[in-house]
Amino acid sequence: MVNHLKSNQAHILIVDDDRLNLEIISKYLNNTYKITTVEDADIAWKILEQSPTAFDAILLDRMMQKMHDLKVLEKIKQHPILQYCPVIFQTAKTSVSNSSEGINAGAYYYLSKPFDEEVLLSVVKTAVSDHTRTIEIQRNLEQNSLNIGMLTSANFEFKTLQEVRSIASFISNSCPEPSSVIMGLTELMINAIEHGNLGITYKEKTTLNTAGTWVNEVCTRQQLAENMNKTARIDFHHHSDYIEITVVDEGKGFDWESYMDFAPSRAMDNHGRGIAIANKLSFSSVEYQGNGNTVCARLLLT
Repeated sequence: MVNHLKSNQAHILIVDDDRLNLEIISKYLNNTYKITTVEDADIAWKILEQSPTAFDAILLDRMMQKMHDLKVLEKIKQHPILQYCPVIFQTAKTSVSNSSEGINAGAYYYLSKPFDEEVLLSVVKTAVSDHTRTIEIQRNLEQNSLNIGMLTSANFEFKTLQEVRSIASFISNSCPEPSSVIMGLTELMINAIEHGNLGITYKEKTTLNTAGTWVNEVCTRQQLAENMNKTARIDFHHHSDYIEITVVDEGKGFDWESYMDFAPSRAMDNHGRGIAIANKLSFSSVEYQGNGNTVCARLLLT
């Protein structure tokens, strides 16, 4: 195991039994991140189990000789803390399109071999940013925990990212397993603002994320005359056997069908997983209606 310790940097665990791969990845990442490299999957798991909050992302070689049936990934995703740490699968380029097994097990980020430095840095940056946002969401949920289990109906309007965080926290605390609900609910609400009301396209968000200017662009567009009065609405209804949450924005809608599942073709993109997270992990069902500016999420209680 090799440690390159640098303070105030995100910490990346790289697990690969090929020393050349470790050297290449370390060379690309060493100037930006704190790095720990491990050549054995069992040792990697022991490190993770002992220090579950130590890492911001895990790069895992899909073809390690000692890794059987995705056991390490499965252990990570079953762990109460490690489940939130993003796992980036390293795999042969021809295997990225056949990555459903890994995606189903919880690996939503992919790197193809041979490594491209720009793509590697982009994917790692995305995973680290997603982990940071996940931790902030979970912390906000804990800080705003309320005993509001008797809430049966509520309506809100929201315009800003801060309002998304506050409202998502409030609503999620009235649901079973709020830590799961808040992840998907936040994504649906952000989508209503950025893609719905503000018209930020998928391609534009890719560029903004790469440049680290997405939040600034959201704030800038909200100040434009055509957007200043736009709001999104969220309706909450607690029925006897299910919870229904509806989010409506003022946008023109979008081609939502292709975003309902984790797509291997977008596994190396720096965004595009939010709706799938809501649909597959947070709710029993997610249904977009009409042109896509209305989405109804349901959580079964029985």
